[in-house]
Amino acid sequence: MRVAVASGKGGTGKTTVAVNLARYLIGEGKEVSFIDCDVEEPNAHFFLIQEFDEEFKEYVTVPEIDTQKCLGESCKKCVQECRFKSLIWMVSEVLVFPELCHSCELCKLVCPAQAVLDGQREIGTVRHARKDKLKFYSGLLRIGEAMAPPLIRKVKEYANPGDVQILDCPPGTSCPVIESLERADFVVLVTEPTPFGLNDLKLAVELTRKLNYPFGVVINRDGMGDDAVLRYLDAENIPVLARFPHVQEAAQAYSQGKLLVDAFPEFKGLYQGLWMEINKLTDGLGGAR
Repeated sequence: MRVAVASGKGGTGKTTVAVNLARYLIGEGKEVSFIDCDVEEPNAHFFLIQEFDEEFKEYVTVPEIDTQKCLGESCKKCVQECRFKSLIWMVSEVLVFPELCHSCELCKLVCPAQAVLDGQREIGTVRHARKDKLKFYSGLLRIGEAMAPPLIRKVKEYANPGDVQILDCPPGTSCPVIESLERADFVVLVTEPTPFGLNDLKLAVELTRKLNYPFGVVINRDGMGDDAVLRYLDAENIPVLARFPHVQEAAQAYSQGKLLVDAFPEFKGLYQGLWMEINKLTDGLGGAR
């Protein structure tokens, strides 16, 4: 089963929930494949592994123009068809802007002279590690690279399904999150009981509903704000999967890189309850794969 953990904004405890759920499931004897999809600011590895076993560069295809074959100003089909403006006609030749290219290869298809060749652009690094029943996958976006989805897609392609696959999504509701959620069986939305948390939860709920993924909500730091989030969830008939209390000692343990299910016995029971709720709402997929 693929469980994606997401949130409408950063700082709500999304990664905390993802890594502790993984640790709980490993303790229950399950093979867990953990994918840190936040390739712009990955940090889940600080909690789950000591170091990576292997790292390698990843690339995407970008056009290179064979000037000997190019028909020049009489054609310019590649320039006209590129919706991302990564090709322009300037100084009597086609110029390529690789950073704008989405690797759709339409330019190659429309070129009547086969003058568009396959070039490469480095997008970042894929990393993985294995520790007992955990297989960990992560990516690190190249500095200056504007588009995270291609690297997220590469990281997911390498991931072993395991008994349970946990995807720690980037914050927000934009393209990197949509790519991370792709093929998820269930989405856990993490929020906090504050006005900011509620505002961004509504955006995340809207996105998840539009993409038609089954989902539920975890309220993190329960007790620190008001009950507006609970009233919203009740009005929208959205299931509350778990409520993790606001505990100062838990925040201190997190800052030291400790897992809450290891540091506080009561949290193990809370994550057990979270996993049971996910299984209820996915009709037992968690035990089936």
